[in-house]
Amino acid sequence: MTESGEGRDVVVKRGHAPGATAAEVAGLRWLAAAGTVPVPTVRRHDEERLVIDRVPAGRPSAAAAERFGRGLAGVHAAGAPAFGAPPPDGLADAWIGRAPMTNVPAGDWASWYAADRVLPYVRLAVDAGTFGPAEATVFERACTRIPASAEPPARLHGDLWTGNVLWDGREAWLIDPAAHGGHRETDLAMLRLFGCPHLDHVLGAYREASPLADGWRDRVGLHQLFPLLVHTVLFGQSYADQALAAARSF
Repeated sequence: MTESGEGRDVVVKRGHAPGATAAEVAGLRWLAAAGTVPVPTVRRHDEERLVIDRVPAGRPSAAAAERFGRGLAGVHAAGAPAFGAPPPDGLADAWIGRAPMTNVPAGDWASWYAADRVLPYVRLAVDAGTFGPAEATVFERACTRIPASAEPPARLHGDLWTGNVLWDGREAWLIDPAAHGGHRETDLAMLRLFGCPHLDHVLGAYREASPLADGWRDRVGLHQLFPLLVHTVLFGQSYADQALAAARSF
């Protein structure tokens, strides 16, 4: 639609819950502040709606994917105050899609990832009847095996599936973040989980700009636990089996 009186194409989004719009605005501005991947400009927002510039439609290309990979490395390198930290002016009680997501700063990635990004969604899935006690135990055991990480907190998009990467014919844009401080491999694992055009070019350029620690391929399943469990909570059994398989393999 065209914003009245300004002649620009915009997208108007309705907030699905109190604080959802404010959390998204804070995330968009935090990602934009890195200055390495384009993010739509926020034009207006209130408790009920968000107005942002529309990204022109275009085709993804290998060259754009490489620029995106380098730019994403720059976003991650911009950093965060702590694992679990929300963006400036962000919320502790935020959202990923329509699922709740808590942003509580922590100093240790492994324990934070287990406590705030895996087990809360296991509990929600148990409450919904999607998992039983035996399945919950699988995730609890996996959480005891999460390795320590020397990585500093990265500035994550937080919900980096392919639908939140838009291509305008020259660049890739980031939309709909669930931004927080986390491990950069989580964003990359989510891109792989749900597919991304020219993913090999994205990852190749990323690794040239910011090499990944040894063994990163072996940790993909670990980092995919978070988005798989979120999707289990939102969409049920179709993702539950994938989440269990990732936990068992890890």
